[in-house]
Amino acid sequence: MVSTPPRVAEKSGRQYLHASGINPELRSPNQELLPLTAKVNSADRLEIGGCDVVTLVQQYGSPLYIVDEATLRTACRQYRQAFEEYYPGKTLVLYASKAWNCLAICAIAASEGLGIDVVTGCELYTALCANVSPEKIYFHGNNKSETELKLAVGSGCTIVVDNWLELETLAAIAEYSSHPVRIMLRLTPGIECHTHEYIRTGHLDSKFGFDPEQVDQVFAFVRQQPSLNCIGLHAHIGSQIFELNPHQDLAGVLVEWLEKAAEYGLPVSELNVGGGLGIRYTEADDPPSISEWVKVVSQAIAAACQSRGVHLPKLLCEPGRSLIGSSCITAYTVGAKKEIPGIRTYVSVDGGMSDNPRPITYQSVYRAAIANRMSAEHTETITIAGKHCESGDILIKDAQLPKLETGDILIVMATGAYNCSMASNYNRQPRPAAVLVCQGEANLILQRETYDDLIQHDRLPERLTIPQV
Repeated sequence: MVSTPPRVAEKSGRQYLHASGINPELRSPNQELLPLTAKVNSADRLEIGGCDVVTLVQQYGSPLYIVDEATLRTACRQYRQAFEEYYPGKTLVLYASKAWNCLAICAIAASEGLGIDVVTGCELYTALCANVSPEKIYFHGNNKSETELKLAVGSGCTIVVDNWLELETLAAIAEYSSHPVRIMLRLTPGIECHTHEYIRTGHLDSKFGFDPEQVDQVFAFVRQQPSLNCIGLHAHIGSQIFELNPHQDLAGVLVEWLEKAAEYGLPVSELNVGGGLGIRYTEADDPPSISEWVKVVSQAIAAACQSRGVHLPKLLCEPGRSLIGSSCITAYTVGAKKEIPGIRTYVSVDGGMSDNPRPITYQSVYRAAIANRMSAEHTETITIAGKHCESGDILIKDAQLPKLETGDILIVMATGAYNCSMASNYNRQPRPAAVLVCQGEANLILQRETYDDLIQHDRLPERLTIPQV
């Protein structure tokens, strides 16, 4: 059966730009498809951070991650300033670095007064190498190794304890520490959000955290461990969330547990509500602003404490996607084209699932534009295919774009979260470079891998060596 491609509206890449005349610092980055500094220059080419995207590709190659420093810093400041406005107690915003962990991104977040949330030993090591204070590093993870726990204890960071094995292992390690080890306890709140099944974490059927019926037993155990200093409780209800009501429910649960911890004599003074605020990937997405999210969370915790007569705790949150997601675009070079009359037109680019695994993994939807012809009308419906040997390696299905030519520079929007961090070497594809752009200056923050990089850890047994003829 031959399908009819949808009718293409006569629009151009300019439709994705923000409204002119609005102060970029007043716009919530998570509600934008492009970075706040995006504009079209006189050559009809896209600029990010004052840098021409086509020129960047010519200089650094493609695929290329392009990170706008101004957008990332604006998001950091909006979180911090919103908490100062809406929460009457102490606060700390943590960057959930699993979204994208590298030296430069951690350093920017730290310079804006944020702490760093890490989930592996190497993420912790990266944050430390970026000179992030251990006092502001919180170490998550549901299966930390003994080696990772020893690194965490030695660094002086706070460890978010996830399960019994970790708690018992950490208690044994902490006995040899010169000071009590700061911990938080991750608890499963039983709150379910309407989001992708694979990224729901708050409902009871989750691999993360202690279940509610274990709370008393956990508190009793921790009370008997003088080497552990339980400073807080943590819960998380999901990712890419547009709803605000679940966070109000979470506040009640957390404050109830806060009261119970006090009954056991635990010095709990911090509550971490997790993150999860969504971003705009398409025109149809309408996430709350950073300020709206912070207001709901802050008022919910404050109201729950007031209703129970509990002193305000230090309030923590850990956004990732809503800080970095909209700060980045990925630039590709257009290659081969395949037209199947009456069915579909495929256009391939020089990247794909190795630099953005989210479409094939989560069926995630993105928007694209042609950086070298931003005003060209959208006259075709095109499926953007990756270069990998997988039929499912499709970046965008049925994208509305101008007629593409080999050599065009195609950009995909909002690729800062879980693109670089989940990138792979599938088909032995080198992972892309990343550049940080700001006020017309571009700095390399991740070097492109080479073929030699990809084989440097390979080992060829002598008996397999093929003699040269």
